[in-house]
Amino acid sequence: MSGKYIVRQPIKDAEGNTIGHEILYHGANQAFSSDNSTSSAEFAAANTIYSFLTQNSPKVLKGTLNFMTFTTMLLMKKTPRLFDKSDLVIQIDDAVIIHPLSMHLVQQYVREGYRIAVNDFQFTPRYLALLDDIHFIKISVKTATEVTIRNTVEVAHSMNIKCIVTHIEDARTYERAVALGADGLEGSYVAGKLTTKAHSSAYIQSNFFQLMVAVTRDEPNVEEIEQMIAADASLSYGLLKMVNSAYFALRHRATTIRQAIMTLGLGQLKQWIYLLSASNAENEVDTGSEEFLKRSFLRANFCSELMNYAKNMPISKSEGYLMGMFSTLNYLIDAPLEDILAEVPVADEIKAALLHHEGRCGMLYDLVLSYECADWEKITSLAEELGIPDNMMTSVYFICMENVNTLWEQLTNPYPQQLPPLEEGEEDTEG
Repeated sequence: MSGKYIVRQPIKDAEGNTIGHEILYHGANQAFSSDNSTSSAEFAAANTIYSFLTQNSPKVLKGTLNFMTFTTMLLMKKTPRLFDKSDLVIQIDDAVIIHPLSMHLVQQYVREGYRIAVNDFQFTPRYLALLDDIHFIKISVKTATEVTIRNTVEVAHSMNIKCIVTHIEDARTYERAVALGADGLEGSYVAGKLTTKAHSSAYIQSNFFQLMVAVTRDEPNVEEIEQMIAADASLSYGLLKMVNSAYFALRHRATTIRQAIMTLGLGQLKQWIYLLSASNAENEVDTGSEEFLKRSFLRANFCSELMNYAKNMPISKSEGYLMGMFSTLNYLIDAPLEDILAEVPVADEIKAALLHHEGRCGMLYDLVLSYECADWEKITSLAEELGIPDNMMTSVYFICMENVNTLWEQLTNPYPQQLPPLEEGEEDTEG
């Protein structure tokens, strides 16, 4: 039986920068494509999606522009107003366009300042009549010829409308869409594509891997971690600089590695180490590195949380975290993943999963990859094999996403929480 899932799939520009995400529904909204917009199936679907979005809208929307498909029923329920208009693109399809009441509602949302995207745009009168009210045209490589895509892009650009090409599933289609001038690209190939400058293969010999394993143990040894960081000049400098930044607003500077670790806490240290490692490759966190790091953190959190439900797993929850984190190592280090993992002190089951997708760890890893690419059939099959209730997948995914967004704010915002200045006559008792 197919589960009900909600996934965010990235939409990127030709340079690989993420310009937004589409919120993809599956299961509950399969009736949304029906022309019978008043069917009981759509009422049920709308209620399911509305309930989920009511509970999760802050998590769904944080930090990105979100493209969400709204049916007639969801538009009537005023669902778009759950979201700030600066974060949302109301996406509509043919079933909405042919419904007079829906179009009236869409035009009302446009007047309120919401942006509109049209799925599978066609050169027919009912679509052309919309051009003054839409901001994005979406066109699929599955249904449109190259000539149609080129003409659509030209028309869109002539009217200051952006054109997004969808269902890009391989490199050839990706290059074709870029060459045709698409403003945005979407599909499983785009979702899996990462770009970031990498360390040289000599980085494999550093103590970064040993340190990552040490800080993710169920019972970390602080003295061991301290010694590892102290042995690496760049990590020591980066850690002390970070802990003494305005973010922590310390009354007294941390001058030793031990003080820095205690200030930061072991729970956050594993994220900071990966950030420092990735940023060292480029001396700063640029757009490519940001996506790489967020992907790494989300996979790590997702693998770790799914370990709470997966049956008969040969690794621990902390090892699940490492599996997700290390799945992106080939983007961090300019070397084959097999060579990298040969030097990494992690369980053989993790290496078999990352290299060959083998065993139950391989199933868990494939489940996370399938969720990223919205491969609905594979998600359901793998979740069932692992004993993970499919009704848990979406809530776990969005909890992890919220955790990553919160973490990213902490990593990148230099002034989130300053301590208030001392009042006149007040003594500084903190030390």
